[in-house]
Amino acid sequence: MSSPPFDFDYLRGLVQQQSAVVLGADKKYLADLHLGAVAERAGFSSIAALVEQLKRTPLGALHIQAVEAMLTNETSFFRDHYPFEALKNVVLPHLIQQRQKERSLVIWCAGCSYGQEPYSVAILIQEHFPELTNWNLKIVASDVSGKALSRLKQGCYSQLEVNRGLSPTLRDKYFYKQQETWQISDTLRQMVTVQQLNLIHEWKALPIVDIIFLRNVLIYFDTETKTSILRKTYQHLRLDGYLFLGGGETTLNIDDKFESIRIDKSICHRPRSA
Repeated sequence: MSSPPFDFDYLRGLVQQQSAVVLGADKKYLADLHLGAVAERAGFSSIAALVEQLKRTPLGALHIQAVEAMLTNETSFFRDHYPFEALKNVVLPHLIQQRQKERSLVIWCAGCSYGQEPYSVAILIQEHFPELTNWNLKIVASDVSGKALSRLKQGCYSQLEVNRGLSPTLRDKYFYKQQETWQISDTLRQMVTVQQLNLIHEWKALPIVDIIFLRNVLIYFDTETKTSILRKTYQHLRLDGYLFLGGGETTLNIDDKFESIRIDKSICHRPRSA
């Protein structure tokens, strides 16, 4: 949809207000790429007309649609590989040993978008730790976007999406073909608990967690928001638990309650009092 100029600064403010994600002035292309469809579905002739309507009306469903359309949902199965190797070779074996009596384990994938990360964790467990399926195992998948979580619940992925990170062997074992898409197995879908969660709000519904994947999420926030999120992360992570951040993210100079440790080619973070 071609569009006359629109107030991108308003959109940046709306996104930050609702999600704490900071969009730079150079991110206008996100609005150009994604808001045209939102405007068209809502009956507006242009993005500019949509934005003017958003500015005139109280916060509602249309505002949330606009915000969700501009949030980045870049993800893939077994993204970056090395954190999953650390999970398989060190983290899960250690925690399985530590939790033998209680036989309970909670893994949280925060900001998980369309679900490739939590489903990757589920596949890894099925492949290498099938004994955990007899434990009280909970894989929590959360995101601020209801649209993204709807896709996660469906567990339906395009050919391109399954090609990114999945071997043909794992694809054929845990997915089945439906015309042009791939549907994840019910076994994996039942392993994942879906929860809509805005990281800048309270996390009251979230249990205490053994492993947290908060990967490639903090990069979108300002320092104050990062500090707040890491403080809540510390409060929800067990003292012998593990936190995985993205390759370009760190707790250094943000929260001193964590220490960084190297596991082969991966870096993870643990509470200092562990």
